[in-house]
Amino acid sequence: LHLSTMMLDERWKNALAITAIVLAGLFVVAQAIKLWAKSIYNSWLADPATPLDVDAFVDTETNPPNYAKVVFMHSSATGGRQPVEGLIDLSSFESPHVEGLRVTQRLDARDGSKKPHISVDDGAVPLDLTGDVSSRGAASSRSTPRTRRNLRSRKPPLVIGTIRMGFGHHRIAYAAASWARAATEDKEAGDTYFHDLLNIDSEEADLIKSADAFYSKMSRITSNFGGPIEKLWGTMMLQGDGDALRITGLMAVQLRPLLKGMPTDTPIIATHSLVALAAVACGFTNVINLVIDNHAQFFVVVPQCLNLVQGPVNYQAFLRMGVEPENLELAGHWIPRDLVENIPDDCERRVDRALSGFDGQGGERKPRRILIPVGGAGAQRAFIVKLVKALVPLVEQGDLQLFLNAGDHKHMEKAFVKVLKETGLTDYDVVTTTEGVREFRDNLLDPNAEPAKAVTLFTFDDYFPAVATTDILSRVSDVLACKPSELAFYPVPKLMIRRVGDHEQFSALRAAELGDGTLEARTIEIAMNNIKLFVERPELLVQMNESIVTNNEAGIYDGCKTAVQIALDRAAEDA
Repeated sequence: LHLSTMMLDERWKNALAITAIVLAGLFVVAQAIKLWAKSIYNSWLADPATPLDVDAFVDTETNPPNYAKVVFMHSSATGGRQPVEGLIDLSSFESPHVEGLRVTQRLDARDGSKKPHISVDDGAVPLDLTGDVSSRGAASSRSTPRTRRNLRSRKPPLVIGTIRMGFGHHRIAYAAASWARAATEDKEAGDTYFHDLLNIDSEEADLIKSADAFYSKMSRITSNFGGPIEKLWGTMMLQGDGDALRITGLMAVQLRPLLKGMPTDTPIIATHSLVALAAVACGFTNVINLVIDNHAQFFVVVPQCLNLVQGPVNYQAFLRMGVEPENLELAGHWIPRDLVENIPDDCERRVDRALSGFDGQGGERKPRRILIPVGGAGAQRAFIVKLVKALVPLVEQGDLQLFLNAGDHKHMEKAFVKVLKETGLTDYDVVTTTEGVREFRDNLLDPNAEPAKAVTLFTFDDYFPAVATTDILSRVSDVLACKPSELAFYPVPKLMIRRVGDHEQFSALRAAELGDGTLEARTIEIAMNNIKLFVERPELLVQMNESIVTNNEAGIYDGCKTAVQIALDRAAEDA
C-alpha cells in the first residue's frame, strides 16, 4: 500500500510538472503572438503613415488593443493587400434619379469590368472641385490641395460620401443630399456630389463588397433562424469597441485612392464611418460624420472630425466614452427635406383620416394605410410574411390597406406574392417604377382619394427606387411598420417590428420616447396588439402625429439640414 501511494504521488507530481510546462509554454507562445501582432500593427500604422490616429482617440486604458484580434481580422478582410498610394481619377454625371445631383464614378472604365460606365463622350465630366464649379475640368485635378480654395469663384461644393451597404447608409446620404441641393438652389453652396465608394469600380471597392456580402448574408440567416443564433449575431452587433474602430481605420487606409482626387479642404458629409475615416486618413480638414443608430459604439465615430449624433442619449454616452466635445455635436435626425417641410400638412391629413367616423367627427371610417418595407440586407422575411398573413383579415374587412415594398429583393417579391396567393388576396396592384411610385403618392395626397386596390406591391429591378419608395410613400402612409433601423427616426407614426441586430433596439426606444413610434414588437402577437390600437380607435395615431408636429417645431428632424449648414460654415471659416 505504501509503495502504491508513493507511485501515485509520483504520477501526480509528473502530471503537475507536465501541466506546468504546458501552461508555461502556452503563456510564452501567447506573449510571442501578442508581441508579433503588435509589431505587425505598428508597421501598418507606420507604412503608410497617415493623419488618422485611432489610438489617440480611443482611451487605451479602458479599451486596450487586442493586437492579435486586430491583425487577424484585418488580414482576413484584405488578404494581406498593401495599401496603394496613388489616386483614382474621377468623373461625374447628372443623376438619372435626382434632379440637380451629380454622381461620381471613375474617369476611365476599369479594364475587364462589366460594370456600367458613362464615358466623357456620353456626358460624364472629369471631376474638378478646384475652380469655378460650373466650368468643370478647367483646373488641374493635381494642383496643390491647400491652395485650391483660392481658385474657386463660387461657393464650395458639397460631397456626400457614402457606401451602399444595405439601404440605411444610402437613405441617409440621399437625405443629406436633399438639403445640400437646397443650399445650391439658395446660392449658398456649389454642386452636390453623391460619392458612393462602391460606385468607384476598383480593387478598393471590391474589398468593401466582400465585407457587405458577409454582413447581409449573416443578417438574413440569423433573422430567419431566430433563437440562439439570432441572439449570438445580435450580441456581436453590440461589440463595436476600440478594436472594431482600429480594424475599420486600417481598412480606411486601403480606401484612400477613392478620395485622393479631391481637394483636402472639400466639405465631406459622410453617412458611413468608413468614408469619414478614409477622408481623415487622406488629410481632409472639413469632415462631418453622421452617426447612425442610437447605441454608442466606438465603431461608428471617427477621430479628427466632427461627429454629429441624432439624440441626447448618444451624445451623453459618447462623452462618457471619452470623445472630446469638439469632436461631437447633437444635430437631430437624418431626414429628407421633402418629409420635413411637409410635416404640418401630412400630419394634419393623417389626423383627419384617423378621426374620420369616430365620436361624432362625421364622415366614414378610413382604412389605415400600413407601409411595410424590407431592409437592404433582405432580412426579416420569415417575420414579415407572418405579419402580412396576420393582417389579411383586417384587409378583407376593409380596415387596412397594405403598401408592401419588396425593394429590389426578388426573394421578398416572391415571398409577398406567395403569401398573398395563399391567403386569397390575389387582387392587388403592382408598381415597378419610381415614376409609378410618385404618381401613387401624388394621388393619395388628395384627402378624398384612395388606392385602386387594398394591397399594392412595390418591386423593382434597380437599387434607387428600392430605397426611395419608402421615403416617397411615408407622406401618405398612416403607419410605417419597420425594423428599428434608420427609419426609426422618421417623422411618421411607426410600428417598430423585430430588429436585426441588438444595436437597433435602442433606436426603437428613441422613437417611443419621442412619441412618434411604438416600442419594438418582437412577436406577431405584440405587433397585432399595436395594429388593433391603430385601427379600433384614433387616439394613438392622433397622439403620434401631434408629437411629430411638436418634435418638428423643436428641430428634432433637422439633422441633415444642420449638417449641411455646419459644413458650409466651416468651409467659410477656412476660405
